[in-house]
Amino acid sequence: MTATSDALPTFPPGFLWGVATSAHQIEGDVAGRARSVWDVFGAEPGRIRDGSTADVACDHVARYREDVALVRDLGADAYRFSVSWPRVLAPGGLDFYDRLVDELCAQGVRPVPTLFHWDLPTEVEEAGGWLERDTAARFAAYAETVVGRLGDRVRKWITLNEPAEHTLLGHALGEHAPGRKLLFDALPAAHHQLLGHGLAAQALRAAGVTDIGIANSHGPTWPASGERADVEAAELYDVILNRLFSDPLLLGRYPDGFGELMPGGDVDGDLRTISESTLDWYGINFYQPTKVGAPGTGDVEFSGVTLPSGLPFSVRHIEGHPLTDFGWPVVPGAFTELLVSFRDRYGDRLPPLVITENGCAYDGIDDQERIAYLDGHLRALHRAVEAGVDVRGYFVWSLMDNFEWAEGYTKRFGLVHVDHTTQERTPKASYGWLRDALRAQRA
Repeated sequence: MTATSDALPTFPPGFLWGVATSAHQIEGDVAGRARSVWDVFGAEPGRIRDGSTADVACDHVARYREDVALVRDLGADAYRFSVSWPRVLAPGGLDFYDRLVDELCAQGVRPVPTLFHWDLPTEVEEAGGWLERDTAARFAAYAETVVGRLGDRVRKWITLNEPAEHTLLGHALGEHAPGRKLLFDALPAAHHQLLGHGLAAQALRAAGVTDIGIANSHGPTWPASGERADVEAAELYDVILNRLFSDPLLLGRYPDGFGELMPGGDVDGDLRTISESTLDWYGINFYQPTKVGAPGTGDVEFSGVTLPSGLPFSVRHIEGHPLTDFGWPVVPGAFTELLVSFRDRYGDRLPPLVITENGCAYDGIDDQERIAYLDGHLRALHRAVEAGVDVRGYFVWSLMDNFEWAEGYTKRFGLVHVDHTTQERTPKASYGWLRDALRAQRA
C-alpha cells in the first residue's frame, strides 16, 4: 500500500483541518480526578490486553503545552479533545481545561471539546449509569458547568463521542467499560445517551452556543452474499450501526421496531428533545466497512472483539484489501460510499458534515502505511465533496499514540510516536506528510 506522489486535491475555502484525542486516553494525572468506569474496568484482571492502565497515559496534563505546540506546528486549524467528567468532579478539575483552552487560543488553534468520550464517573455508574434516565439530566447539568467556564473562548462543541460503540461494546458485549453483557437489553443506554445529547444541547443553547455537533461512528454494511438470510442480517446490522443513532437525531424517530424497545413513557417527547434544534452539524467517525452474514455457530473473534453466538448476524472478514494493525480492512472507496449514502438517505434533513475521526493503527515511526491510508481517505473524502456532499471539516485520529482502551498500549494511532516509558514525543513520517499537505491546501 503506497500513497500517490500527486498532491491532494484542494478542499473548499474555510475547510476545517484538525486532530483529535480523548481525555482518558492521554491525560494521566489520575490523582487529579474522580474515578471513572474505565479505572474500575481496567483494574479487573484480563480486561486490558497488555495489563496496562491509563494512570499516566501520555501525561498530557503535565505536558499539554508541548502537545499544543505539536498541533500548531502541524498546521492544524483545530484540536478536538474531550473534557473528563471525572476530572470536572474533582476540586479545581476545570482549571486544567482553562489552561488548555488558553494555550490553544494563544497558539491560534481552535479548541473543539467533546463533553463525553466514554469515561463516565464511577459515582454516576453506581447510580445506574446510562441505563438510568437520570444520567441524561446529570449530563446536561455537567454540560452547563463546563460551558459556563469555557464558553467565552470555545465556540464549537461536541456532546457525545460514539454512543453506538459505548452501547454495544460497553453495555451489550462487555468488551469495554462498564463491562455489561446485556445484548439487546442494552438499548436503554442508547436512548439515554441520545436524551443526554438533547438535554446538553439545550444547556449549550441557553449559554449562547450556536455551533453544536455529535460524533457518531458509521460505515457501509455489505451483505456476505445475495442470499436472503445474509441480506436480512446485514440490514439489521446496518440499522444498529448506521441508523439507530442517526435516525432519532436527524428524523426524530427510531428505525422501525426499535422505538417500542426504548424505556420511558414518553418516547415521542424524548425524540423531540433529541432532534429539535440540537445539531448545527453532524460528525462522522469512519474507519472501515463491515461484511455481515446470517448467524453462525460459536463465538467469533473479530477486530479484537469477541462476538458471542446467539446474535442475529455474524461479521465476516473482508478479503482483498490491506489490513491495519487492528485487522481492519483499508477501503477508501467505502468512505465515499458512506458519505453519499448519508446524503441520499437524509436529504435536506442532513446538516453539514464534519469528519470527527478518521485514522489507522500502524506501528513504527516511518509509517508509510499511515500516509497511504490518509492519502487514500482524503481523496475519497474529496470525491464525496465533488458529488455534492456538504463536508466542512476533517479530524485525524489521533494526534499521538495513546491508551487504546481494551488494547492498552498495543495499538498506535498517532501522528506522533509516544515512548510510554520516557514520554518522549517523536513526530512520525505521517506527521510531516500531513503538515506538508496542509501547507499545500493553503498555498
